[in-house]
Order: sequence, then C-alpha cells, then structure tokens
Amino acid sequence: MLSVSNLHKTFNPGTVNEKIALNGVDLELKDGDFVTVIGSNGAGKSTLLNAIAGVWPVDEGSIEIDGDNITGLPDFKRAKYIGRVFQDPMMGTAADMWIEENLALATRRGQSRTLKTGITNKEREEYKELLKEFDLGLESRLTTKVGLLSGGQRQALTLLMATLIKPKVLLLDEHTAALDPKTAKKVLEVTEQIVNKYNLTTFMVTHNMRDAIAYGNRLIMMNEGEIVLDISGDEKKNLTVSDLMKKFEVATGTEIVNDDALLNSK
Repeated sequence: MLSVSNLHKTFNPGTVNEKIALNGVDLELKDGDFVTVIGSNGAGKSTLLNAIAGVWPVDEGSIEIDGDNITGLPDFKRAKYIGRVFQDPMMGTAADMWIEENLALATRRGQSRTLKTGITNKEREEYKELLKEFDLGLESRLTTKVGLLSGGQRQALTLLMATLIKPKVLLLDEHTAALDPKTAKKVLEVTEQIVNKYNLTTFMVTHNMRDAIAYGNRLIMMNEGEIVLDISGDEKKNLTVSDLMKKFEVATGTEIVNDDALLNSK
C-alpha cells in the first residue's frame, strides 16, 4: 500500500547547519499494516512522515501509494490518498464551525465542499454513534463550536475526521503527545479500534516506547536518518522496553541508557 524507495532529504545543504534527515530510506507497508515509528529527536521519523505527506519535496527517491507515484505531488493533491492527525490538537479542524459541520466537511472530502445541501438527520445519527466510541461526551454536543473543546476532545474529533472516508494511508504524527495521560490512552485505544475496524494502513510516529510496543503489528526504529530496526510478528508481541533498548544498542553501537532525549519509556 505504501512504498518508499531510496529516500534522501538534507536540510540547509552546503552550510554549517547542514543536516541529513533521511539517508536512503527504504520502506514497504502492506495493506492493513499498523506501523509504529520511534527514535530520538532528529532521527528522521517526523521528516519521513512529512515527506510522505508532501509537506516538503525530497532530494532523491520515490514514494508510491497503492501503486501510484506521488513523489512530485503537492500535499493538497495527496489528500485523496492520506488521512493525517497532527501533534497539535488545534490543527486539522475548523475552530469556528460546529462539530457536525466539521464532520460533514470530512464526509464530503473529494467532493465540492459546501454545506448548502445541509446535514441530514441520518448523518447526525451516524456521527453520534461514531462519537460515542470515544466516551468523551461529544455525541451530545454536535452543535458546539470545535474551538470550545478540550485538546483531547478536539484530537479525537480530528482522528474521526481523518478516517470518515477511508484513506489509503493514515499518518499519525505523535497525535497524543500534547494530551494528558488518561486522555492519551483513550485516544490510542480508539485509534486502534478504528484502524482495526477499517483495516487502515497506518504510520504512527511516537516518542513513547511502551506505546510503540503496545500498538500495531510492526515497530520501526530510526537513527540518523536510517531505519535501524524493523520488528514484527511474535518478536514484537513479546518485546519489552529493555529488549528494545538492547536491540538499538546492538544495531547502532550506541548506549541509550540515561539519554532522556532519545526515547520515552514512561
């Protein structure tokens, strides 16, 4: 479903601030793969996600989704392929519009985006049922402006909007990092439910090792712009935080104990 081949990206090339963010990354995601991606700050995980999303062009390599080469497409032309949830809960929704209006816009993705035809009662009932799964009280607040919601409620809504029309690839950019632990856990649980329900090919960047291990069927670790670990199957099911740290050290020859900036195991 997603194929990344020999991807390179360097920021500020030829200057003292030159940074190689992606160094020949190759990655294949099968239909329905739920991949968690972890690594230190600057490891390249967010750069890889943004390259797939089309936030910036890559220097070399190709990106294909479901057999279509999207490497040269701007981000807005990738919308028919990609659903995305950002780290910032304030992104991905229209703050001055009601919950039901935001959902209606997401439902009409790829169509003429107008609310002139109105939101049907059938749609409202469908929205209520979907929102109930979050257990955040949103199903009774369809005419509440999104800007009045808490960060967790808004992030849950963004997740639902990103998946109302099944995307080819769902990109989750540390989408629970700004939430309190209880709400983050709930959003992750519902994320897993939605991914499994619709068999979504999902690429989830996280800083939390426990979340990376607990969710998805495959775990990728990046370091210095390269994929250094790719773990799946029974190996991932039986993985512990200690195992993961040891595997990283073997793969890179780098000690990560006491490096709080590298990985969060809380």
